[in-house]
Order: sequence, then structure tokens, then C-alpha cells
Amino acid sequence: MTPRPSSSGPEPKKTTGKKTAGKETAKAAKKAVAKKAVTKKAVTKKAVTKKAVAKKTAPQKTAPKKTAPQKTAPREESAGASPETEVAVSPALDAGDRERLLAGTHHDPHAVLGGHRVPGGVAFRAFRPYALAVTVLSGELRVELHDDGDGFFSGLVPLSEVPLYRLLVAYEGTVQEIEDPYRFLPTLGELDLHLLGEGRHEQLWRALGAHPTTRDGVAGTRFAVWAPNARGVRVAGGFNFWDGTGHPMRSLGSTGVWELFLPGVGAGELYKFEITRPDGSRTFRADPLARRTEVPPATSSVVHASHYTWGDEEWLAHRADAPAHEAPMSVYEVHLPSWRPGLTYRELAEQLPAYVSDLGFTHVELMPVAEHPFGGSWGYQVTGFYAPTARLGDPDDFKYLVDRLHQAGIGVLMDWVPAHFPRDDWALAEFDGRPLYEHSDPLRAAHPDWGTLEFDFGRREVRNFLVANAVYWCEEFHIDGLRVDAVASMLYLDYSREPGQWTPNEHGGRENLDAVAFLQEMNATLYRRVPGVVTVAEESTAWDGVTRATHHQGPSGFGGLGFGLKWNMGWMHDSLEYMSREPVHRKHHHGELTFSMVYAYSENYVLPISHDEVVHGKKSLVSKMPGDWWQQRANERAYLGYMWAHPGKQLLFMGQEFAQGAEWSEAHGPDWWLLDPEYGAAADHRGVRDLVRDLNTVYRATPALWRRDTHPSGFAWVVGDAAEDDVLAFLRLDADGTPLLAVSNFAPVVRSGYRLGVPDDVPAWHEVLNTDAARYGGGDVVTPDPVKPEAQGWHGRPASIRLTLPPLATVWLRPA
Repeated sequence: MTPRPSSSGPEPKKTTGKKTAGKETAKAAKKAVAKKAVTKKAVTKKAVTKKAVAKKTAPQKTAPKKTAPQKTAPREESAGASPETEVAVSPALDAGDRERLLAGTHHDPHAVLGGHRVPGGVAFRAFRPYALAVTVLSGELRVELHDDGDGFFSGLVPLSEVPLYRLLVAYEGTVQEIEDPYRFLPTLGELDLHLLGEGRHEQLWRALGAHPTTRDGVAGTRFAVWAPNARGVRVAGGFNFWDGTGHPMRSLGSTGVWELFLPGVGAGELYKFEITRPDGSRTFRADPLARRTEVPPATSSVVHASHYTWGDEEWLAHRADAPAHEAPMSVYEVHLPSWRPGLTYRELAEQLPAYVSDLGFTHVELMPVAEHPFGGSWGYQVTGFYAPTARLGDPDDFKYLVDRLHQAGIGVLMDWVPAHFPRDDWALAEFDGRPLYEHSDPLRAAHPDWGTLEFDFGRREVRNFLVANAVYWCEEFHIDGLRVDAVASMLYLDYSREPGQWTPNEHGGRENLDAVAFLQEMNATLYRRVPGVVTVAEESTAWDGVTRATHHQGPSGFGGLGFGLKWNMGWMHDSLEYMSREPVHRKHHHGELTFSMVYAYSENYVLPISHDEVVHGKKSLVSKMPGDWWQQRANERAYLGYMWAHPGKQLLFMGQEFAQGAEWSEAHGPDWWLLDPEYGAAADHRGVRDLVRDLNTVYRATPALWRRDTHPSGFAWVVGDAAEDDVLAFLRLDADGTPLLAVSNFAPVVRSGYRLGVPDDVPAWHEVLNTDAARYGGGDVVTPDPVKPEAQGWHGRPASIRLTLPPLATVWLRPA
């Protein structure tokens, strides 16, 4: 045997199948095998051999037609004439089969290896590179196979059917009794193959990949991979010293799927697929359907069997009680590797749920969890679409984290990246030697922004891979929703491309019709299969109908994409642009705050202050604000109060909840030391965090702020044109008309006795939140007593109230 190379190093060098041991070594090994046999078995063997020789030399009355070995499935070949009436044939493989097996280009090794009914009996053939001897064991039967060279062994036994058998294989210095992988029928049934061929296998991960299982009472792992352009595929791993020569897979017809059951291989084993490309070269590839991987930078796949028992039954039972757009949703966005650097999934499970619960967020959104080779990509360049990153633990550890979040009453959204993938030569790029997951047109395949490859959404197997992947995370890991990254780059053929770098669609337009169909299929499938799930699109253009049902056609002629929610990138850019200006200039840009209400109900929106806005020179949220340190914090508090009252769901990236001054870095995560009581300015940061906690508490308890998020009847302007004052005020309304009044003063001055029009059916208003409160670090310009309306009409309303508006602050009032 050869030494086992590193799994993440260069591809292992292949050696020939010829034996290198001398005659004396071979004799010693054969003697060791013979010693294991009892006298009765030896007699049986001698008798069988004598009979076989006699059958070869016996004269025949009629010369029969020469018959090739039958290529039928093992243990299915008992039918036909008995050995006494047939002419024995040589059991050895012909030159063509030998050559293809040695070269790794045989499409059906099971047809020639293993035990097969042939004229004259049963032919046993084994391909065991580096073996010195191979013996077939079956009950009392014990037959040493002839050494045909190059690792091939064969023998003819005068039996009428293929028996259950094992192999006794002698190597230099050791003898192993093993199961023969080539005596087992295919592990994929007709339904699986039909669905794979149609591109409609919604649980694809159950068919492809590596699965520990038991076949005919034998424990092992079944491997299956889609590689339609491959000339041959073999399994290599620690179990065969990374030499897949002796473990070729069989092709399952036109599906392009290759399959092999390997007895004795179990969970925890490392593996890759050794693929012979159309040009005859070979490549080692990680399993696209691997459910577990090595810790990067190592790149091998790992055989995985989950043993996790869930405890979130109550959460799942009520997850679908209300649609997401009619329920409270405030989201805390987290980069797991850097939230508390060094923590595993299970250690995070002890801290993250408690922290998020304390702050009152309803959900967390996890930046991409799927395996990725480069940590600096934050997970947005995925190589293991079906495997949680091994940096923090195994898949069951990740399940534990999700479970604990659910048990704490917190929903789990996950960033999902179906738009593109990196070019690593051990992953998906030209997986089987030709473009497979990527588009065959280089202009369509190359993503112009990130140096990656775009998926070929027009290929049904690729769509199946991605649709099933969405289902996988939600069904297997109980994920409550997917935030789909870079949707705009999928939807447009000319995205970041100059004229001449793209080809119009069949209608002459710029829309990627294949991507539209994929997104519609993904959303429709996920909502059908997983009750209570929500999908969220990061879509930065004005594409019509992102959150419209797929069967409802819009004015553009397309059906909706079927998402549940969409990130409101326009609101984010406009509002941050406004807030970054000095207050003296804000009156000239008042429309940047009010314009969002022109289109607020065109989609179901999320208001995102995400990781993208606090990196790469964009500054953290508090550092975007003008003025001195007090004004910066006041501006952030006022902005958060305005944001939580605005129609739409809220999303805030970690670190912004306590006004971290520095940009986020995945290398060290949030600056938690800012909250240390020993730090002199800790009270300033704790004050902002206390505000976020109170915003969430009042928000969740006030249906007016979320029940009609997606309906115009849930919002009414009080004053939206007070640009000279830097003031805006609006009402949020529950289904029964119960209001909440939100007023923001973005000027650095107190405005006393500021009159606002209000409904006349509210006897008094009570201040429930004021971002200028002293406990948040503000100047404490508050209104502790109820405010009664006056009969004087104002702002087109029959009554009005007079308020003292604190500087750089937002105030919420409810009926007293």
C-alpha cells in the first residue's frame, strides 16, 4: 500500500496496478491465506477445481457458439442452463475492459467485476490493485482466484447461481476479509432517476452525495455524483489511501449520475471524486452535495450521518400562524465567525440567543453559513452549498444553534448565494471537464464584478441543484427564511456588462429569462413545502413584482418572482445620504426622507442597515453622522426611532446596536470592549443599546407598527413637507384604526410648542418612546404627562396637539 497523502495537498500520484512484490512475498501471502482454510474447505476447493478443468477439456458433440460473459446484475443471474450443459469460458476480463478500468474510463464496472453467471458457471472477477492474492469465500466454498496481472483476479466456479460471498485479500504484510462493492445492486431507484432526469428532485441531497447506509445487511456508504461529461468517475479517500483506482463508479444511464456502494466506509471518512475528463486528464473534486467538509483550507468532503434530535416542535407548530409581512419582524444580522471570535456553534448557542432575546429582536439573519474557502469573502463565495462551514463545528452543532434560537423564540434567517460560485479547481468550476454548473457561453458564465462564475439557470439539473438546496436548509436545519443575495445580478443579462459583452434574450430584452424562471420555481417550491418560511430578496433595482405571487402577471408581462420580502435599498441609500449631511443643509434634501413613501407599497419591504453599509470606507452607522460625539449619537438614535416607525421590517447589523465607531472587520468582530464598565464612555454605548432594546419592546407590543406594513391604510402623513424645520410626522395605524404617532426632529434645536394635526377621536396622547431620554444618553427633553388635543384643526385634521420636540430626536406617542 502507498502512504496516505494530505487530503488538502496536491492530487495523489497514480501508480500502475502491477504487483511489485517478489515471488517469495507472493508465496508467503498465499501460504497465509491457505492456513486459514480448514481441511474440508481445501478438499472442496480441489474437487471444484478438478471439475472445472474437466469441463473445459471434455469433448462436445456439437461445437457451440462462443458466448461473451453476460453483463447482468449480480445475484440476479441464476436463470438459464445449468453448468453441466454449457461450455465453460475464460473468466478473465478482456483487454478493453482491463484498459478502461486501469484508465478510469469504465462506465459500468459492475457489469464485469463481482460475480456473474456465465456459460460454465459463475465467473468471479476482482480488481484489487496492490493485492497479492484474492480468495472468494462463500459458506464452505473457498476459491483462490487466478492472478491476471495489473491487480486483476478471476476464477470460474461451476455454480448455477451467484452466491452470497466475501473476498479474502492478501496484501504485503496483511490479509483482509472484505465485502465486494461490485456484488451490490444500484442504490438509486427508478423514481430517483426519473426525478433527477426531469430536474425535479426536490430532496436531491437524499439521492446524491455520500450516505452511510446498510445494503443486504452490510454497512457502508453509498456515493452518487452528477458528472454527465465524465469518461469515468472513481471514489478516493482515506479508506483507500487516496487511490481510487480500485473503486470505479457505474454510470446510471442518461441521467449523468455515477454511483457506488462501498462496504465498510462510515461517517467521518474523508473523500473526493476522481473524475476522468473528456480529454483523458483527471481531476479530484469535492462532492457538490457533501453535507460536511473539512475545516478550510483543507478541501475534502466528509461522510456525514446526522444524529441530532430537535427540541423546537412548539416553534415550528406556530411558525405559520401569521404571514411574515403581517407580523413583527426586527432582525439582528450576524456574522457568526466574528460575533464572538473563536466560539463554536455550540458555544454561540449559549450566548447568542440570550443576547438577541435581551435586545428584543424577533429574528437573526446569519451571513452565509454554507462552506467557503476564503473567510474574507464572509461566506459569499460558496464551494459547499450543502455543508455548514466546518470552521465552527459539524452540521449537528449548527442544528443545535438553530434549535436553541428557536427555543428562545427567535426566528433564523440565512443568507443564501445562488447567483455565482468561485473558480477553485477542486469545486464546481468545469466540474467534469466541461462547463456544467456554469453557463457554456463564457460571456454568460463570467461574473464581471467578483471574478466568479454564474450558474446556468437554464439547465434543469442546475436549477434542481439550487432549488433543492433552498429546501435543504429549511427542511434539514429548520431555517425559517432565506435572504437571497445578489438577485439583481441574476435578473439582468447586462448587469455590470458593457455593450457587446452580452446577448439579448429571445425577445430582444435584457432580462435573464432563465434566472426569472429559476427564482419563481425556487420560491413556489419552498413556500409549498415549508409552512411559515419566508424568502427575502436583496434586489437593488426597480424590477416589477419581486414580492408578487408567481402566477400574477404584472404590467411588464412577467409573473411575480414570488419572494415574501425585499430589501428596500432605495430607502437605505436615501435616508443615510440625508442623515450624513450637516443639519443646516438637510432642509434642501428633505425629499430624500419622504420619497420612500411614494413606492413604499410597491413591494413588501425590509429596511436594511446591513454589513454592506459599515465596511470598505463607508463608516459605521454612528460615524456616518455629522457633528460632535454627542450629536453623532443623537443622530443615530433619532434615525433608529424613525426607521423602526417607518413601514417595513427592520434589519440592523451587529455592532450598530451600541454605536460602534469603527467599521466592522471579520478579523475581530464588534468592539465589545466599548460596553465594558471600566471604559470611560461605556455609558454612551450602553445608552444606544438600551434604546434598541426599548424600540423592539414597544414595536412588538404595538400592532400599528407592523400589522399593515404592506397596505397603504396602515400609514398616514401628518406633515411631510416641513423641510425648513427638518421635521416629519406620520401616523401608523392598526387594522382597527388604533394609531401611533411618530415625530422626528432632525434639527439640532429644541422646537417648543410645535403644533401637529391629529385625529379628533383620541382623548389624549402619551409619549411611549423618546430617543432624547437621559437613559439613552440624550438631553432628556421629554414629555412625561399626557398631551390633550385642542379643537384647532391643523395639517388638514380636525384637531391638533402642541409638543416640545427635542433636538435630533424621534418621539413616539400612543393614545393614553
